[in-house]
Amino acid sequence: MTNTVLAEGRRRRAAAPSLLSRFKSWEASGILIALVAFTILLSIAAPNFLSSYNLTVVARAAAFVGLVALGQTLVLLLGGIDLSVGTSAGLSAIIGSLLLTAVGVHPYLVLPLAAGFGMCLGLVNGFLIAYLRLNPFIVTLATGEIFAGLTLVITEGYPIRPLGAQFRVFGQGELLGLPVPVWFFLVASAILIWMLRHTKFGRNIFAIGGNRDAATLVGIRIRRVELLVYGLAGMFAALAGMLYASRMDAGQPSVGEGWMLQAITAAIIGGTSLRGGQGTIVGTVLGALLLAMLANGTVLLNVSGFWQRVIVGLVVLVAILVDLARRHRS
Repeated sequence: MTNTVLAEGRRRRAAAPSLLSRFKSWEASGILIALVAFTILLSIAAPNFLSSYNLTVVARAAAFVGLVALGQTLVLLLGGIDLSVGTSAGLSAIIGSLLLTAVGVHPYLVLPLAAGFGMCLGLVNGFLIAYLRLNPFIVTLATGEIFAGLTLVITEGYPIRPLGAQFRVFGQGELLGLPVPVWFFLVASAILIWMLRHTKFGRNIFAIGGNRDAATLVGIRIRRVELLVYGLAGMFAALAGMLYASRMDAGQPSVGEGWMLQAITAAIIGGTSLRGGQGTIVGTVLGALLLAMLANGTVLLNVSGFWQRVIVGLVVLVAILVDLARRHRS
């Protein structure tokens, strides 16, 4: 009996370092530690941070940027980048708002239609990158400007409002105590986690990002995967844009401003590598949550709003340095 107990103790002690090493090697371990530490610090500095109302505000803000970041994560895993996600979110929100107000489309149909429009915008990026072999940075920078210009041409700088009570439920409503946009974010995250782990398409994304030449040799249809990934990025951006328009009850020409940088930051600090082939959706979710907490914390601590962009920029630099250190370590 004593020998059995001793053997069990040795087994547990041997398993402990293994679990610790697995946690250290997990791409999102750093962001999880940072999130816990930041939560503790904010709860001490601002006692109302952990109030149910404030946590709801943080979760809703994280959902908007987080949806964009999910699509950006797929692109980064592929070894690409999409600088147009913010403006594609804005243009899709304007098109969806026009479908509601000018065309009279049913509110429950507008969301999928706008998401489909955003996917078409992403497919344009994907076609130019995958089939015409153009640089992703240049292509998405150019199309981002085109989308932003079209938004201003259509709206002439004026918001489209109101969008109606039936549509407001998507941005302002709650389900089981959580805002509806948070449910969209969580469901989308769960689907992508499953997709990346258990489908051939998901495995192909990692394979292409990890070693493009090897992926070609084993017969992966790289162009098709790239096309679909950029299409998904556009779709998630459009979904975020429409949910935000629902929240504001208006299609604002400024929807999506700043989302591109925040989406990339959320993905990188969540463990997604800029070189591709490495990252997790869970890490991106935590990254989006951390950025939302940063923005919320500056408000609660009465920090000037002008400093928020400085803080986000610093976070971006830290994220890049972390990614650089991760490359050297691997």
